[in-house]
Amino acid sequence: MRDHRGTSWPVSRAEGLNRRLKLLFLAHSFPPARTSGSVRSWNIAKYLTRLGWDVVVVTPHPDVWRKVDNPDEVEASLQREGIQRICTDHRWRCLFYDRLRWRDQGFGRYAGGICRVIARGLGMEQGMGWVHAAERACATLTANEVDVIFATGLPFAAFKLAKRVANRLHRPYVLDYRDPWTGNPHTAQPTRRVVIQQEAELLADCAAVTIVSPSWGEAMVRRFGIAPKLHVVPNGYDPEELIGIEPHNFGHFAIVYTGNFYPPKRVISPVMAALKRLKETTHEKGVMGYFHYYGSHIDHVREEAKRFGVMEVVVSHGNVPRVEALAAVKGAGVAVVITSVADEATLADRGVVTGKVFEPLGLGTPILLVAPPGSDVEILANTTGLARRFRGSDIAGIASFLAEIIAGKVIEPKNRDAYAWPHLATRLDAVLREVAVSGRCYQSR
Repeated sequence: MRDHRGTSWPVSRAEGLNRRLKLLFLAHSFPPARTSGSVRSWNIAKYLTRLGWDVVVVTPHPDVWRKVDNPDEVEASLQREGIQRICTDHRWRCLFYDRLRWRDQGFGRYAGGICRVIARGLGMEQGMGWVHAAERACATLTANEVDVIFATGLPFAAFKLAKRVANRLHRPYVLDYRDPWTGNPHTAQPTRRVVIQQEAELLADCAAVTIVSPSWGEAMVRRFGIAPKLHVVPNGYDPEELIGIEPHNFGHFAIVYTGNFYPPKRVISPVMAALKRLKETTHEKGVMGYFHYYGSHIDHVREEAKRFGVMEVVVSHGNVPRVEALAAVKGAGVAVVITSVADEATLADRGVVTGKVFEPLGLGTPILLVAPPGSDVEILANTTGLARRFRGSDIAGIASFLAEIIAGKVIEPKNRDAYAWPHLATRLDAVLREVAVSGRCYQSR
Protein backbone atom coordinates (compact mmCIF):
# COMPACT_ATOMS: atom_id res chain seq x y z
CA MET A 1 0.00 0.00 0.00
CA ARG A 2 1.31 3.47 -0.82
CA ASP A 3 -0.19 6.65 0.55
CA HIS A 4 -0.80 9.87 -1.36
CA ARG A 5 2.66 11.21 -0.43
CA GLY A 6 4.44 8.21 -1.86
CA THR A 7 5.46 6.70 1.48
CA SER A 8 5.26 2.92 1.72
CA TRP A 9 2.99 1.52 4.39
CA PRO A 10 2.69 -0.74 6.22
CA VAL A 11 6.36 -1.02 7.14
CA SER A 12 8.03 -4.36 6.58
CA ARG A 13 8.34 -6.75 9.50
CA ALA A 14 12.10 -6.26 9.52
CA GLU A 15 11.61 -2.48 9.71
CA GLY A 16 9.01 -2.86 12.43
CA LEU A 17 11.40 -4.88 14.54
CA ASN A 18 14.60 -2.95 13.89
CA ARG A 19 14.08 0.70 12.97
CA ARG A 20 12.71 3.44 15.18
CA LEU A 21 9.02 3.76 14.46
CA LYS A 22 7.13 7.02 14.85
CA LEU A 23 4.23 7.34 17.29
CA LEU A 24 1.83 10.28 17.35
CA PHE A 25 0.46 10.23 20.91
CA LEU A 26 -2.77 12.19 21.56
CA ALA A 27 -2.87 12.71 25.33
CA HIS A 28 -5.04 15.34 26.99
CA SER A 29 -3.64 14.33 30.39
CA PHE A 30 0.14 14.61 30.39
CA PRO A 31 2.74 16.05 32.78
CA PRO A 32 3.06 18.53 34.28
CA ALA A 33 -0.74 18.40 34.66
CA ARG A 34 -1.57 16.98 38.09
CA THR A 35 -4.08 14.36 36.98
CA SER A 36 -4.24 10.61 37.44
CA GLY A 37 -4.21 10.12 33.68
CA SER A 38 -0.90 11.93 33.39
CA VAL A 39 0.87 9.10 35.22
CA ARG A 40 -0.11 6.50 32.61
CA SER A 41 0.54 8.84 29.69
CA TRP A 42 4.01 9.77 30.90
CA ASN A 43 5.10 6.19 31.50
CA ILE A 44 3.82 5.11 28.10
CA ALA A 45 5.76 7.88 26.36
CA LYS A 46 8.89 7.35 28.44
CA TYR A 47 9.24 3.61 28.08
CA LEU A 48 8.11 3.39 24.45
CA THR A 49 10.83 5.90 23.62
CA ARG A 50 13.36 3.65 25.33
CA LEU A 51 12.01 0.69 23.38
CA GLY A 52 12.79 2.34 20.07
CA TRP A 53 9.90 4.66 19.25
CA ASP A 54 10.10 8.30 18.27
CA VAL A 55 7.22 9.67 20.35
CA VAL A 56 5.50 12.98 19.64
CA VAL A 57 2.92 13.91 22.28
CA VAL A 58 0.09 16.31 21.44
CA THR A 59 -1.23 17.79 24.69
CA PRO A 60 -2.52 21.08 26.16
CA HIS A 61 0.08 23.69 27.12
CA PRO A 62 1.04 23.54 30.82
CA ASP A 63 -0.34 27.05 31.33
CA VAL A 64 -3.83 25.70 30.62
CA TRP A 65 -3.96 23.64 33.84
CA ARG A 66 -4.92 24.86 37.29
CA LYS A 67 -2.56 22.45 39.03
CA VAL A 68 0.81 21.38 37.70
CA ASP A 69 3.78 19.57 39.24
CA ASN A 70 7.31 20.82 38.55
CA PRO A 71 6.99 22.02 34.93
CA ASP A 72 10.72 22.76 34.69
CA GLU A 73 11.59 19.22 35.78
CA VAL A 74 9.10 17.83 33.26
CA GLU A 75 10.71 19.86 30.49
CA ALA A 76 14.13 18.53 31.47
CA SER A 77 12.81 14.97 31.54
CA LEU A 78 11.30 15.37 28.06
CA GLN A 79 14.64 16.50 26.69
CA ARG A 80 16.53 13.77 28.52
CA GLU A 81 14.21 11.02 27.25
CA GLY A 82 13.99 12.46 23.74
CA ILE A 83 10.21 12.88 23.81
CA GLN A 84 8.81 15.61 21.57
CA ARG A 85 5.81 17.60 22.77
CA ILE A 86 3.40 19.68 20.73
CA CYS A 87 1.59 22.03 23.11
CA THR A 88 -1.87 23.26 22.15
CA ASP A 89 -4.42 25.82 23.21
CA HIS A 90 -7.67 24.72 24.86
CA ARG A 91 -11.04 26.32 24.12
CA TRP A 92 -14.21 25.93 26.16
CA ARG A 93 -12.21 25.56 29.33
CA CYS A 94 -15.30 26.09 31.45
CA LEU A 95 -16.36 22.53 30.54
CA PHE A 96 -13.34 21.38 32.61
CA TYR A 97 -14.06 24.02 35.23
CA ASP A 98 -12.31 22.18 38.08
CA ARG A 99 -9.09 21.41 36.15
CA LEU A 100 -8.43 24.21 33.67
CA ARG A 101 -7.69 27.91 34.10
CA TRP A 102 -10.53 30.15 33.00
CA ARG A 103 -12.33 33.28 34.11
CA ASP A 104 -14.46 31.76 36.84
CA GLN A 105 -15.20 34.94 38.78
CA GLY A 106 -18.30 37.10 38.63
CA PHE A 107 -20.17 36.96 35.34
CA GLY A 108 -17.60 34.54 33.90
CA ARG A 109 -18.50 31.97 36.53
CA TYR A 110 -22.22 32.41 35.84
CA ALA A 111 -21.68 32.14 32.07
CA GLY A 112 -19.52 29.05 32.52
CA GLY A 113 -22.27 27.33 34.46
CA ILE A 114 -24.78 28.08 31.70
CA CYS A 115 -22.35 26.72 29.09
CA ARG A 116 -21.98 23.47 31.00
CA VAL A 117 -25.74 23.03 31.27
CA ILE A 118 -26.19 23.68 27.54
CA ALA A 119 -23.28 21.37 26.68
CA ARG A 120 -24.76 18.51 28.72
CA GLY A 121 -28.16 19.05 27.14
CA LEU A 122 -26.67 18.91 23.64
CA GLY A 123 -24.48 15.93 24.43
CA MET A 124 -21.28 17.92 23.82
CA GLU A 125 -18.10 16.33 25.15
CA GLN A 126 -15.83 18.07 27.66
CA GLY A 127 -12.82 17.65 25.44
CA MET A 128 -14.25 19.26 22.33
CA GLY A 129 -12.39 22.54 22.95
CA TRP A 130 -9.05 20.76 23.10
CA VAL A 131 -9.67 18.45 20.15
CA HIS A 132 -10.18 21.33 17.75
CA ALA A 133 -6.93 22.95 18.90
CA ALA A 134 -5.10 19.62 18.74
CA GLU A 135 -6.34 18.96 15.21
CA ARG A 136 -4.95 22.31 14.09
CA ALA A 137 -1.64 21.44 15.71
CA CYS A 138 -1.53 18.15 13.76
CA ALA A 139 -2.42 19.77 10.45
CA THR A 140 1.19 20.21 9.33
CA LEU A 141 2.23 16.62 10.08
CA THR A 142 2.92 14.42 7.07
CA ALA A 143 2.64 10.68 6.59
CA ASN A 144 6.44 10.47 6.65
CA GLU A 145 6.36 11.62 10.28
CA VAL A 146 3.86 9.07 11.61
CA ASP A 147 3.68 5.27 11.61
CA VAL A 148 0.95 4.79 14.24
CA ILE A 149 -1.50 7.15 15.97
CA PHE A 150 -2.21 6.37 19.62
CA ALA A 151 -4.97 8.16 21.56
CA THR A 152 -5.73 7.79 25.26
CA GLY A 153 -9.06 8.71 26.84
CA LEU A 154 -10.53 10.50 28.75
CA PRO A 155 -11.59 12.68 27.03
CA PHE A 156 -12.98 10.33 24.42
CA ALA A 157 -13.17 13.13 21.90
CA ALA A 158 -9.49 12.31 21.43
CA PHE A 159 -10.60 9.05 19.79
CA LYS A 160 -12.51 10.97 17.13
CA LEU A 161 -9.43 13.11 16.54
CA ALA A 162 -7.31 9.96 16.14
CA LYS A 163 -9.58 8.74 13.37
CA ARG A 164 -9.58 12.09 11.55
CA VAL A 165 -5.79 12.33 11.64
CA ALA A 166 -5.48 8.68 10.61
CA ASN A 167 -7.84 9.29 7.71
CA ARG A 168 -5.80 12.24 6.50
CA LEU A 169 -2.42 10.51 6.82
CA HIS A 170 -3.55 7.01 5.89
CA ARG A 171 -2.10 5.57 9.08
CA PRO A 172 -3.61 3.13 11.61
CA TYR A 173 -4.87 4.32 14.96
CA VAL A 174 -5.00 2.59 18.35
CA LEU A 175 -7.38 3.53 21.18
CA ASP A 176 -6.29 3.38 24.83
CA TYR A 177 -9.07 3.17 27.44
CA ARG A 178 -8.17 4.36 30.95
CA ASP A 179 -11.90 4.10 31.76
CA PRO A 180 -14.92 2.83 29.86
CA TRP A 181 -16.51 5.37 27.54
CA THR A 182 -20.02 3.94 27.57
CA GLY A 183 -20.99 1.55 30.34
CA ASN A 184 -18.82 3.40 32.90
CA PRO A 185 -19.74 2.16 36.43
CA HIS A 186 -19.15 5.65 37.87
CA THR A 187 -21.62 7.33 35.47
CA ALA A 188 -25.20 7.45 36.66
CA GLN A 189 -26.74 9.02 33.55
CA PRO A 190 -27.79 6.66 30.73
CA THR A 191 -25.66 6.86 27.61
CA ARG A 192 -27.24 8.36 24.52
CA ARG A 193 -27.65 5.94 21.62
CA VAL A 194 -25.74 8.21 19.25
CA VAL A 195 -22.69 8.06 21.54
CA ILE A 196 -22.78 4.27 21.61
CA GLN A 197 -22.93 4.29 17.82
CA GLN A 198 -19.97 6.66 17.63
CA GLU A 199 -17.93 4.37 19.86
CA ALA A 200 -18.89 1.31 17.81
CA GLU A 201 -17.74 2.99 14.58
CA LEU A 202 -14.42 4.10 16.05
CA LEU A 203 -13.79 0.63 17.45
CA ALA A 204 -14.66 -1.00 14.14
CA ASP A 205 -12.18 1.19 12.27
CA CYS A 206 -9.26 1.18 14.71
CA ALA A 207 -6.33 -1.21 14.40
CA ALA A 208 -6.18 -2.19 18.07
CA VAL A 209 -7.62 -1.37 21.49
CA THR A 210 -5.85 -1.33 24.84
CA ILE A 211 -7.67 -1.28 28.15
CA VAL A 212 -6.59 -1.36 31.79
CA SER A 213 -8.50 -4.37 33.16
CA PRO A 214 -9.75 -7.79 31.97
CA SER A 215 -13.36 -7.30 33.06
CA TRP A 216 -13.67 -3.98 31.24
CA GLY A 217 -12.19 -5.69 28.21
CA GLU A 218 -14.70 -8.53 28.48
CA ALA A 219 -17.55 -6.03 28.73
CA MET A 220 -16.37 -4.31 25.54
CA VAL A 221 -16.06 -7.63 23.72
CA ARG A 222 -19.65 -8.50 24.66
CA ARG A 223 -20.95 -5.15 23.48
CA PHE A 224 -18.83 -4.51 20.39
CA GLY A 225 -17.32 -7.85 19.36
CA ILE A 226 -13.71 -6.62 19.24
CA ALA A 227 -11.94 -9.64 20.77
CA PRO A 228 -9.25 -10.00 18.04
CA LYS A 229 -8.04 -6.43 18.49
CA LEU A 230 -8.36 -6.07 22.29
CA HIS A 231 -5.31 -6.09 24.58
CA VAL A 232 -5.16 -5.61 28.36
CA VAL A 233 -2.35 -3.27 29.40
CA PRO A 234 -2.94 -2.37 33.05
CA ASN A 235 -1.65 0.64 34.91
CA GLY A 236 1.48 0.20 36.94
CA TYR A 237 4.30 1.97 38.75
CA ASP A 238 7.58 3.46 37.60
CA PRO A 239 10.43 2.11 39.74
CA GLU A 240 12.68 5.00 38.69
CA GLU A 241 10.18 7.53 40.03
CA LEU A 242 9.68 5.75 43.33
CA ILE A 243 13.27 4.86 44.16
CA GLY A 244 14.05 8.42 45.20
CA ILE A 245 10.97 8.97 47.37
CA GLU A 246 11.81 9.63 51.02
CA PRO A 247 9.16 8.41 53.50
CA HIS A 248 7.29 11.07 55.41
CA ASN A 249 7.88 10.81 59.15
CA PHE A 250 4.43 11.00 60.70
CA GLY A 251 5.68 10.29 64.22
CA HIS A 252 2.92 7.73 64.69
CA PHE A 253 1.28 4.84 62.86
CA ALA A 254 -0.37 6.36 59.78
CA ILE A 255 -3.25 4.99 57.72
CA VAL A 256 -3.13 6.88 54.42
CA TYR A 257 -5.64 7.38 51.60
CA THR A 258 -4.76 9.46 48.54
CA GLY A 259 -7.18 10.39 45.76
CA ASN A 260 -10.86 10.89 45.11
CA PHE A 261 -14.15 9.27 46.06
CA TYR A 262 -17.13 8.43 43.85
CA PRO A 263 -20.24 8.02 46.04
CA PRO A 264 -22.07 5.79 46.54
CA LYS A 265 -19.68 3.05 45.41
CA ARG A 266 -16.32 4.49 46.42
CA VAL A 267 -16.66 6.03 49.87
CA ILE A 268 -14.54 6.04 53.02
CA SER A 269 -17.35 4.81 55.29
CA PRO A 270 -16.05 1.23 55.91
CA VAL A 271 -12.68 2.54 57.08
CA MET A 272 -14.29 5.06 59.41
CA ALA A 273 -16.49 2.30 60.82
CA ALA A 274 -13.39 0.16 61.38
CA LEU A 275 -11.64 3.05 63.14
CA LYS A 276 -14.67 3.36 65.41
CA ARG A 277 -14.39 -0.33 66.23
CA LEU A 278 -10.69 0.06 67.01
CA LYS A 279 -11.45 3.08 69.16
CA GLU A 280 -13.96 1.11 71.19
CA THR A 281 -11.41 -1.64 71.85
CA THR A 282 -8.31 0.55 72.26
CA HIS A 283 -7.96 3.03 75.09
CA GLU A 284 -4.93 4.92 73.78
CA LYS A 285 -5.68 6.67 70.50
CA GLY A 286 -1.98 6.89 69.64
CA VAL A 287 -1.85 3.11 69.64
CA MET A 288 -4.60 2.83 67.03
CA GLY A 289 -2.87 5.38 64.82
CA TYR A 290 -4.23 8.24 62.73
CA PHE A 291 -5.98 8.33 59.38
CA HIS A 292 -4.47 10.81 56.89
CA TYR A 293 -6.36 11.89 53.78
CA TYR A 294 -4.74 13.55 50.74
CA GLY A 295 -7.18 14.79 48.11
CA SER A 296 -9.97 17.20 47.27
CA HIS A 297 -12.90 15.42 48.95
CA ILE A 298 -12.20 16.68 52.45
CA ASP A 299 -15.89 17.30 53.20
CA HIS A 300 -16.78 13.66 52.57
CA VAL A 301 -14.00 12.44 54.86
CA ARG A 302 -14.97 14.85 57.64
CA GLU A 303 -18.67 14.02 57.39
CA GLU A 304 -18.00 10.30 57.71
CA ALA A 305 -15.45 10.83 60.49
CA LYS A 306 -18.03 12.83 62.45
CA ARG A 307 -20.75 10.27 61.78
CA PHE A 308 -18.62 7.49 63.24
CA GLY A 309 -17.16 9.60 66.03
CA VAL A 310 -13.49 9.37 65.04
CA MET A 311 -12.67 12.97 64.11
CA GLU A 312 -9.85 13.10 66.66
CA VAL A 313 -7.81 10.54 64.70
CA VAL A 314 -8.49 11.94 61.21
CA VAL A 315 -6.20 14.46 59.50
CA SER A 316 -7.06 15.97 56.09
CA HIS A 317 -4.27 17.52 54.02
CA GLY A 318 -6.13 18.51 50.86
CA ASN A 319 -4.51 18.46 47.43
CA VAL A 320 -0.73 18.23 47.52
CA PRO A 321 2.01 17.76 44.91
CA ARG A 322 2.46 14.18 43.73
CA VAL A 323 5.84 13.76 45.39
CA GLU A 324 4.33 14.74 48.75
CA ALA A 325 1.53 12.21 48.36
CA LEU A 326 4.05 9.51 47.44
CA ALA A 327 6.16 10.36 50.49
CA ALA A 328 3.05 9.97 52.65
CA VAL A 329 2.28 6.56 51.14
CA LYS A 330 5.86 5.40 51.69
CA GLY A 331 5.80 6.59 55.30
CA ALA A 332 2.43 5.00 56.00
CA GLY A 333 1.94 1.87 58.03
CA VAL A 334 -0.83 0.90 55.63
CA ALA A 335 -2.33 2.48 52.50
CA VAL A 336 -6.07 2.30 51.87
CA VAL A 337 -7.37 1.60 48.35
CA ILE A 338 -11.10 1.40 47.60
CA THR A 339 -12.69 0.36 44.32
CA SER A 340 -16.25 -0.28 45.55
CA VAL A 341 -17.87 -0.82 48.95
CA ALA A 342 -20.58 -3.02 47.43
CA ASP A 343 -20.62 -6.68 48.47
CA GLU A 344 -21.37 -7.77 44.92
CA ALA A 345 -20.42 -6.12 41.66
CA THR A 346 -21.38 -5.98 38.01
CA LEU A 347 -18.87 -6.86 35.32
CA ALA A 348 -18.11 -3.16 34.90
CA ASP A 349 -17.61 -2.73 38.66
CA ARG A 350 -15.23 -5.68 38.78
CA GLY A 351 -13.03 -3.99 36.20
CA VAL A 352 -12.20 -0.99 38.40
CA VAL A 353 -8.48 -1.14 39.17
CA THR A 354 -7.73 2.34 40.43
CA GLY A 355 -4.28 3.68 39.59
CA LYS A 356 -3.76 4.49 43.27
CA VAL A 357 -3.17 0.82 44.07
CA PHE A 358 0.13 0.84 42.18
CA GLU A 359 1.81 3.55 44.23
CA PRO A 360 1.88 1.60 47.53
CA LEU A 361 2.66 -1.54 45.53
CA GLY A 362 5.76 0.05 44.06
CA LEU A 363 6.74 1.59 47.40
CA GLY A 364 6.28 -1.67 49.32
CA THR A 365 3.57 -0.33 51.64
CA PRO A 366 0.94 -2.85 52.88
CA ILE A 367 -2.44 -2.25 51.24
CA LEU A 368 -5.89 -2.42 52.81
CA LEU A 369 -8.04 -3.11 49.76
CA VAL A 370 -11.81 -2.66 49.86
CA ALA A 371 -13.38 -4.34 46.83
CA PRO A 372 -16.06 -6.91 45.97
CA PRO A 373 -14.96 -10.54 45.64
CA GLY A 374 -13.92 -11.54 42.14
CA SER A 375 -12.73 -8.03 41.27
CA ASP A 376 -9.83 -7.68 38.86
CA VAL A 377 -7.87 -5.83 41.53
CA GLU A 378 -7.91 -9.06 43.56
CA ILE A 379 -5.67 -10.58 40.88
CA LEU A 380 -3.11 -7.94 41.77
CA ALA A 381 -3.51 -8.68 45.47
CA ASN A 382 -2.95 -12.40 44.92
CA THR A 383 -0.06 -11.88 42.51
CA THR A 384 1.93 -9.46 44.68
CA GLY A 385 0.93 -10.59 48.18
CA LEU A 386 1.01 -7.01 49.43
CA ALA A 387 -2.73 -6.32 49.62
CA ARG A 388 -5.51 -7.82 51.71
CA ARG A 389 -9.00 -7.55 50.23
CA PHE A 390 -12.19 -7.05 52.24
CA ARG A 391 -15.81 -6.47 51.39
CA GLY A 392 -17.08 -3.05 52.34
CA SER A 393 -19.44 -4.66 54.84
CA ASP A 394 -16.66 -6.61 56.60
CA ILE A 395 -15.96 -4.00 59.25
CA ALA A 396 -14.68 -6.59 61.71
CA GLY A 397 -12.22 -7.93 59.14
CA ILE A 398 -10.94 -4.46 58.23
CA ALA A 399 -10.50 -3.54 61.90
CA SER A 400 -8.73 -6.82 62.63
CA PHE A 401 -6.31 -6.32 59.72
CA LEU A 402 -5.51 -2.78 60.87
CA ALA A 403 -4.92 -4.03 64.42
CA GLU A 404 -2.50 -6.68 63.16
CA ILE A 405 -0.52 -4.19 61.08
CA ILE A 406 -0.43 -1.70 63.96
CA ALA A 407 0.85 -4.49 66.21
CA GLY A 408 3.75 -5.06 63.85
CA LYS A 409 2.65 -7.76 61.41
CA VAL A 410 4.97 -7.77 58.37
CA ILE A 411 3.67 -8.37 54.85
CA GLU A 412 6.31 -9.28 52.29
CA PRO A 413 5.65 -8.39 48.64
CA LYS A 414 6.33 -10.72 45.72
CA ASN A 415 6.23 -10.53 41.91
CA ARG A 416 5.89 -6.75 41.93
CA ASP A 417 7.77 -6.43 38.64
CA ALA A 418 4.68 -7.74 36.85
CA TYR A 419 3.17 -4.26 37.36
CA ALA A 420 6.31 -2.21 36.72
CA TRP A 421 6.18 0.00 33.63
CA PRO A 422 9.42 -1.33 32.10
CA HIS A 423 7.60 -4.68 31.85
CA LEU A 424 4.17 -3.34 30.89
CA ALA A 425 5.62 -1.17 28.13
CA THR A 426 6.99 -4.22 26.36
CA ARG A 427 3.43 -5.51 26.02
CA LEU A 428 2.25 -2.23 24.54
CA ASP A 429 5.31 -2.07 22.30
CA ALA A 430 4.43 -5.48 20.85
CA VAL A 431 0.85 -4.37 20.13
CA LEU A 432 1.92 -1.16 18.39
CA ARG A 433 4.64 -2.81 16.33
CA GLU A 434 2.20 -5.46 15.14
CA VAL A 435 -0.16 -2.67 14.09
CA ALA A 436 2.67 -0.95 12.21
CA VAL A 437 3.66 -4.07 10.26
CA SER A 438 0.34 -5.87 9.83
CA GLY A 439 -1.36 -3.44 7.50
CA ARG A 440 -4.52 -3.46 9.63
CA CYS A 441 -5.65 -0.10 8.34
CA TYR A 442 -9.27 0.95 8.54
CA GLN A 443 -11.42 1.60 5.51
CA SER A 444 -12.42 5.24 5.36
CA ARG A 445 -16.14 5.69 5.74
